[in-house]
Amino acid sequence: MTDVQTGTEAGNRVEEAGTASTRRVVLLGAGGLGAAAVLAACGTDTTGTNPNGSDFAKDPVPAGSEGPAAGDSGSTGGGDSGGGAAGASLALVADVPAGGGIISGDYVITQPKQGTFKAFTKICTHQGCEVSEIKNGTINCPCHGAKFSIEDGSVAGGPAPKPLAETKVKVDGDKIVAA
Repeated sequence: MTDVQTGTEAGNRVEEAGTASTRRVVLLGAGGLGAAAVLAACGTDTTGTNPNGSDFAKDPVPAGSEGPAAGDSGSTGGGDSGGGAAGASLALVADVPAGGGIISGDYVITQPKQGTFKAFTKICTHQGCEVSEIKNGTINCPCHGAKFSIEDGSVAGGPAPKPLAETKVKVDGDKIVAA
């Protein structure tokens, strides 16, 4: 005796195989598209525009140093503009709370303990966002949750790979100035 399949069973089997194959292709395609979207959202593109609209680089120029535009005839800072040139006023002593800090110009100015002032770049080392808050002893970035110490700018939490760049400061009368 030989096994004989009826036309109905054979037709169903072919139809099921075609359906399963189509479903599999659709699901694999959707999964691949989803994975690509996730990877694109978490990318580490080193050029482009950050969420606040300003361009950034993978390794931002440390605060107070002269960047690629050194030698330009542009401004070197000064006054209350937030520039990092030696002697440039960055903030008023009275404006910086002990145990906290403020964001002024291009800097985060902190007073970790009474009479000790520090200044750091406000650009997060993770993906170039600007930090937005000083709270509970940390400088906080809103983009991905990085936290930095107000004492030395070191990474206190989150995805940041490096500490915030520090600019030396001193008190000159009632002002905090770049040293």
